[in-house]
Amino acid sequence: MEYVIGIFLILTFFGLAWYCVKGHNLMIGFLIMSVLWGILPLVGTLFVSQAFIDANPILQFGAGTDVTLMNNIVRIFQASSEGWGPILVNVLWGAWFGRVMMETGIASTIIRKTVELGGDKPMITIALLNIVVAGIFTTMMGAGPVISIGVIVLPILMSLGIPKALALFTFVGSVSAGMFINPVLQGQIRGFFPGIGELEGFTQFLTSNFSLYAIAITVITVTVMSGIYLKFSRKSHAWAAQTGGAQVQQNAPFYTLILPVVPVILHIWLGFPVIAGFITAGFAGLFLCGKMGGGFKNSCQLVNKMYFDGVVDTAPLIGFLLVLPMFNTAANFASPYFSAVIGPIMPTSETTVLILFAIVMGMGLFRGPMTLFGCGAATLGVLLNVGDFSVPFLLVAFSIPTIIANIGSCITQSWNAWGLAYTKVESKDFLKYSIPFLYVAGILLFILAAFTVTGLGPEWFL
Repeated sequence: MEYVIGIFLILTFFGLAWYCVKGHNLMIGFLIMSVLWGILPLVGTLFVSQAFIDANPILQFGAGTDVTLMNNIVRIFQASSEGWGPILVNVLWGAWFGRVMMETGIASTIIRKTVELGGDKPMITIALLNIVVAGIFTTMMGAGPVISIGVIVLPILMSLGIPKALALFTFVGSVSAGMFINPVLQGQIRGFFPGIGELEGFTQFLTSNFSLYAIAITVITVTVMSGIYLKFSRKSHAWAAQTGGAQVQQNAPFYTLILPVVPVILHIWLGFPVIAGFITAGFAGLFLCGKMGGGFKNSCQLVNKMYFDGVVDTAPLIGFLLVLPMFNTAANFASPYFSAVIGPIMPTSETTVLILFAIVMGMGLFRGPMTLFGCGAATLGVLLNVGDFSVPFLLVAFSIPTIIANIGSCITQSWNAWGLAYTKVESKDFLKYSIPFLYVAGILLFILAAFTVTGLGPEWFL
C-alpha cells in the first residue's frame, strides 16, 4: 500500500508541474499541495504495513507519539510560516533599500556615467552596462527596481541600434548575474532549506568560491553571447516603447555611487548584519543626496513612503514564500512514501546530479521542476527527503536554474514580462536569445559547482 500512496503523491507532483506551466497562482497551488501532502501520509498509515511504519518514526501516528493530527496541523500551517520570519524582514528591508537607491537617483546616475564611458560603441556600452547592472542588483531586488533601471538602460541600448529583443536579453541576463549574492534573493532561496542559519549561511555563501565566480561567469557569458548575436543581427533604431515622459534627473554626488554595494561589502568584510547594512547605506544615501532636508516630519513621511513602495514591490512574492514552508514541512511527512517508490532509482553521486540538472536545465522555464520559484520546490522537497545529498550542494544545484533559467531567461518572471510589453518584443524573439544562454551559462556554472561545492558537508554553512 505504501507504493500506491507514493505513486499517488508523485501524480500530484506532476499535477503541480502542469499547474505552474499554465501560469496559475503559485501561492494557491502550493497551499493545495500542502493540504494534500499533509493528509495523504496520515491516511496512508491506516493501510500500510506495520513494518513500514516501524521503519519510519515520522509515521508512527497515535497516542503517546509526537505524530498526532493536531501536531501535524500546527507544524505545517503555523510553525513553518512563523519560522520564516528572519528571512521576511531581510526581504522587506532590502526592498526599502532598493527604493532609496531609485528615489535618490544613485542607480540612474551610475547608469548614465557608465554610458558616457561607452560612448557610441555598442559592444563597449553593453559590456560596461552588464557589469554595472549586475553590481546594482547584488543588493537591489524586486520588480520595481528592475523596471526603474530598465526604463533607463533599454532606451539607451536601443538608441545604439541594438535590436529590441537583444537589448532586453542582455539587460535581464545581467540582472540575473547579481542575484547570486543578492541578500534578498538568497534569503528567499534559503527559505526552501530548513535549518540553515540566517547570517552564517549567507556569509559562507557570499565568501565561497562558487558565488563570486558565478557572477563573473554569468556576466561574461551574457556579454559574449550578446556580441555574437549582435554581429549576426541587423541594427535597428526604430522602437515603439515609451518612457512615459520621465523627468530628467540630476546626477547624484559621485561619492554616493558606491552605496548600492555597501551592504554586501560590509557583510563580507566586517561581518556586519545585512539589515544594518541596508539601513546604514540607505540613510547615508538619503542624507548625502539631500533628501532629508525638508524637516523632520517630511523626512519621516519620505522614509515611510519608500518603505510602503518597497513592500508593494515584493508583495506578490511574500504570500508565496509564506506558504512555501508549509509545503516543505508537508513534504517531510510524505518523504517515506517517495523513498519507497523512487528511492531505489535516485542518483547517489553529486556529479551525476549535476550532469542531469545541466541536461534538463530548460525545465526551469515556465515555472517548471527546475526552478525553486515554481514546481522545483517540489523537486527539492523530494531530493531533500529521499536522497543523501548535503544541503549546501543542493542549494547551489538549484540556485543555478532558479537564477539563470527562471529569473534571467523566462517570460513568466514579472520584470521579464514587463520588458516584453515595454519594448513590444515577441516572446519567441526573446526566447531565441535566452534559451541558448541558459544552457551555456548553466553548463559553465554546473562545472564550476563540480569544482567548488561537490562533496562539501553541512559544516560549510555552520
